[in-house]
Parts: sequence; structure tokens; C-alpha cells
Amino acid sequence: MHEILTIQLGHRANYVATHFWNTQNRDGNVVLHQDPGIEQSEFQRSLDEGVPSAQKLSTETVRYWSDFNRVFYHPRSIVQINDYELGSTLMPFEKWESGEELFASMDRDVDLLDRDVRVWAEECDQMQGIQVFTGGDDAWSAFAAKYVESLRDEFGKVSIWTWGFEEEQGKGQKAKQLLRTVNAARMISEMSTHASMYIPLSIPSTQLPQYVHFDRTSQWHTSALLSAALESITLPTRLRHDTQKRGFLDNLEGALNVHGNHRIAQLRCSMLDPETAPLVIATTNGTTDDRAPSANNGTLVEEDGLKLAEPRLDMDLSCCNARSPSPFATQHDVSDHVFGVVETTRTKVEAARDEEAEEGEITYARKRRRFAGLPVIERYHSSLECPILDSFPPILSFSPGLTQVAVHTSLSTTSGISNRVKALQRVVSRMANLDERETLSNGLGQISEAYENGWHSGSDESDD
Repeated sequence: MHEILTIQLGHRANYVATHFWNTQNRDGNVVLHQDPGIEQSEFQRSLDEGVPSAQKLSTETVRYWSDFNRVFYHPRSIVQINDYELGSTLMPFEKWESGEELFASMDRDVDLLDRDVRVWAEECDQMQGIQVFTGGDDAWSAFAAKYVESLRDEFGKVSIWTWGFEEEQGKGQKAKQLLRTVNAARMISEMSTHASMYIPLSIPSTQLPQYVHFDRTSQWHTSALLSAALESITLPTRLRHDTQKRGFLDNLEGALNVHGNHRIAQLRCSMLDPETAPLVIATTNGTTDDRAPSANNGTLVEEDGLKLAEPRLDMDLSCCNARSPSPFATQHDVSDHVFGVVETTRTKVEAARDEEAEEGEITYARKRRRFAGLPVIERYHSSLECPILDSFPPILSFSPGLTQVAVHTSLSTTSGISNRVKALQRVVSRMANLDERETLSNGLGQISEAYENGWHSGSDESDD
């Protein structure tokens, strides 16, 4: 077994993670330990009684992430924070300094890694990595930055993947938007140093595909969409080796972080009715074949004489495309250079399969493409479609009574990320505190250059 240790930090992260764990949950022997607590929702009572819920979940009945949770947590898994009140207007948990202070005070009282992480790491037989779910633009981002820094010091060579969930762009007052932007810039700067991969996620502010209908003010709705994409792209890390090709976190990281300094990735996805799902991908089982439909018309895209896979996907959940009017788009800009791509397709429709390449052949092909400056492509396919549980909100307008959907996801590192980082750098140069403005701006500049070097100059200035 190759376990992944998961850490959830913050209310927004718990919403996404609850959908994530609900999807992993399976029937089995359950022992209930009950203590007096707050009144359960109708959905929770029906789960405990083992009967279908007479009342369907709705935005009115889901008050917290625990109201639609289907999983029984270990008593040591949940850590309560008493310093801040959820949704407080007097002491909102929004400023970067608040997150740093909270981490310092908690870590001073008791070593957080000893209490919360080490006991679970010792339970693992072969831990393949750690994944962190956290807010990406509030005080939890600062808390997560300190947490990941401590994890890196303790687990030097372990893959640490961080998923940062940001607020929808343009939401709230102007001052709060600027505060979130500076927090997001700090988060990217910190994660580029300590995390193996950092994926900032947010709901697109642009028009969504016609099959998605949700309430943007409901975290139950928005987190479900993010979780479905996240759960699907990481599916290869949870597959059994005897059934389908699996990929560990470090395998995915190797395809994305091509040059060793590409630690920020962007996530895209499409969802399809499994009854009518077309053949989306041209090859499966993680092969390195270069042929795949293009983003524009299903043909092959030429890049430097070789062909690049660029399937059309409906939703960009990444916050990383700063060239469009909003930071979201449905496909890579035609001028973006793609460094690495990991694609996961979940559909019962079998794709045309090439002869499975030996591991040595795959490694050689990857080195050859990297040397030529071409994208490294890793593809996975699974017949396990994404389950639609009764805890999943009714946001997809597919066939009535649908219990599964086909999902196609893509995680990539592209030169377009440089535009997002530059946009953050411009805000930081005006809005960040004076004592950290220069350091943070220079750090973001170095991150931006990492997605330009070897591809284009990225500057009109002449070299010294």
C-alpha cells in the first residue's frame, strides 16, 4: 500500500475535502460512538439510521460542511480552533499575519507535527506523499505556508502537494479583493519554495458550460465542482496496480515539473454524461504517444515540428490564466508553451490503445522530449467513473437519476502561469507592506522567469 497523508486547513478546504472523502467512502462495518452534541441535520440522522433521507439536501439545510459529511473521522483527525470564530465580523480570519500568529501560538504550546502528523506517518507502510487542502488567499494560506515549511523540514524528500482554494475573482469589496490578492501572491511565493506542487483553484467567474447550474453563494455547490476535478486528476495515485496503470505523486510531479522549477500547475476539466460520452482521448494507460485532439477542432497541433496533445476542456479552475478578461479560460492561449501535462480520463468507453510501452521506453521518450524542449505528457485512463452521491448537490443537468459521470481532467504547467505571477507582482509592488514589498516582488519575478526561460525572453529590455 502506498498511502497519501492528507491535511485540511480551513473552512473552505473542509468543504472540498468532505466531497472528496464522501467519494472515497464505501460500505463496511461501522462502530458508532455517540456523545451529546449539536442537533444533527436530517441527512446525518438518516445516515446513522441506515435509511434513505426523507429530506434531500439543499442550500438551506447545509449549514456547515459537516451537514453533508458521510465519513466517520478518527477522534484525533479533527482539531478544533478556539482562537477565531467562524464567519466573525469582529475578528475575521483574513490577514496573513493572523495565520502566522495562529500557527506560532499553536506550535509553541505543542509541536503540531508531533501531535497531528507523525502518528499517522508512522502508520503508513509506504507513504507516497502528503497532500494539503487549504485556503489559498485568506489567513489559512499563511498558516498552511508555515505548516508546509515544517513538513518539508521534517520530510525532506517526500512529495508534498498543496491545493489552495481561492475566492471567486471580483467577489466582495475592493479592499478585501486586494487583501486576498496579496495573500495569494505570498502563498505562491512560499509554496514555490517548500511544496512539490502547488495548484491554486477557484470557481471560474466566466460563463460555465450549459450542463453546470449552481448557486455561486453556496460553498456546498462550488466545493463539489472543485472536488470532482481534484478527485479525478489524482485518481491514478489511488488505483490498485493489478487492475489499471497507476501513477504515484512523484510520477505526476515528474511530468509537470520538467525543469525542476515549475511547481505551480493549472487544472482544467470537462464532465460528460456517460450514456453519450464521446471518445475524448486518443491513447490511454499512461503512454507517451503525442497524438491527441487539439483544443480547437479535434485535429493535431504542431509545435516545433512535433505534435502536442491539447484536448478541449470546458472549465479552467486554476486562477492562472491572466491573459483573458478574467483569470479563467477554457483552453490554453495559442501562444502559451506547455512544459508538462498529466491527463486523466474516467469513462467506460475504451480508447484506442497503443501497445503498452516498457518503463524504460517511457523514461527515454520523456528525456528525449525534455531535451527537445517539447511537452512531457502523461496519460491515464480508468473505467471508474465519478460517482454522484446523495450528498453531491444537483449542479449537473445530465440524465435524470444519474449516479455516475464521465470526467476528463488535465493538470499542466505552461508559460501562461508567468502572466498570472506577473499580475500578482504588479499588485504587490503597490499594495504590500514596505518591509516585505521588495523581497516578495523579487521572489515573484524569479518565479515568473522560470516559466519563460528557454521559451521566450519575456521582456523587452536588453541584456546588460
